[in-house]
Amino acid sequence: MSSNSQAFDEWIRHRFVALNSELEQRYAQQADRANVVGVGDDLKQQLESEGRALISALLAEGNTDQGFDKAFDLLGSVGLYMAACRRHEITEPSRETTSPLVEASALAMHIGASIGVTPRFATAHLTTHNRAVNGVYKRFTDLPDEKIFVDYNTRGILAYKRAADALLKILPLGIAHPITQDLLQVAERALQDVIDANDQLFDKLDTDQFFYCVRPYYKPHRVGQQVYRGANAGDFAGINVIDMLLGLCFANEPSYSQILVDKFLYMMPEDQLILRDSMRRTSLMDSFLEHQADRDQDWYQTNLRHFLAVCERHGDTAIQHHDQLVSKYIEKPSAHIEQQHIEKITASGPPLHVLLGALEKLRDRRAAAPRTDIRTRHDDIAHLKSLLVPS
Repeated sequence: MSSNSQAFDEWIRHRFVALNSELEQRYAQQADRANVVGVGDDLKQQLESEGRALISALLAEGNTDQGFDKAFDLLGSVGLYMAACRRHEITEPSRETTSPLVEASALAMHIGASIGVTPRFATAHLTTHNRAVNGVYKRFTDLPDEKIFVDYNTRGILAYKRAADALLKILPLGIAHPITQDLLQVAERALQDVIDANDQLFDKLDTDQFFYCVRPYYKPHRVGQQVYRGANAGDFAGINVIDMLLGLCFANEPSYSQILVDKFLYMMPEDQLILRDSMRRTSLMDSFLEHQADRDQDWYQTNLRHFLAVCERHGDTAIQHHDQLVSKYIEKPSAHIEQQHIEKITASGPPLHVLLGALEKLRDRRAAAPRTDIRTRHDDIAHLKSLLVPS
């Protein structure tokens, strides 16, 4: 790591966190906690100017070719800075045609283009690829609820990745292989870990602290002329690999494929490759349907039973996320926010009612719910269940 990179990393881990935390305390003292205009302008100026000076030195230094990991880590730090400026409305995309953070935009675009990812901070920067120093990883603030949010999101993401990896390992073995049972059990346990992590998050994360002090750092903002949506906890391949390999969602369905297209550059490059490969695979569900003539075989009964258990558990995670987490932390608090702030609620860009409708449909696809307006696997799941011999 160059001396300029080291200096910026130190600033992000310490001074940056202190400035954001102090601003959050000032916002919390207002009757309208969502308002940031005219509050802490002295601290905002320090945040913007100190970050700009450090980034300008890095931009002048140019590409030092220290490898993907170092470049991705630096992009994350630049992205955190730009996201914080957006949170404090030092920048605001609706009033700009290009980002006023000229140096940060240039560096972010340079790094993003060179390593094949979006030029802003992504979920991986705060979760799976967030290097800790002396037990502390990079964050926006020192608020306990931000740590709770990141910790349990990281646990959930890694559990989804374990489930996806197990399902991927079934592909070269086939559904009739005796080890397929073991891999399906691994996937089911991993998905239960997702549920357990989300339960802990639901119990520990304060609604107001998340809504007013954590969520705003994930808003869309400009990099150069382009507005990029905020980071999303689903920006990794694993959850969609599970969707498609189980057969609950379809890569050739426009509304679902749009989700995949939108998230590609927000993922690590290796995740992009895994997701592209999964899009062309025959699902396990279709394989069980294709081989239903073997229903009397022991392997079919055993592996189908475990497969259906994995589908059920994946559906449970989707229902839990939507009916508990989205409802508690986004939908309900949004009902009480003042009107002038309502258009800036979501990290993904679209209005809240549009986002909630899309999430509801995604929940029902993953849960194989009975619906007539969208395609789900409800009937196919019911048919496969009918093939099971009562145990």
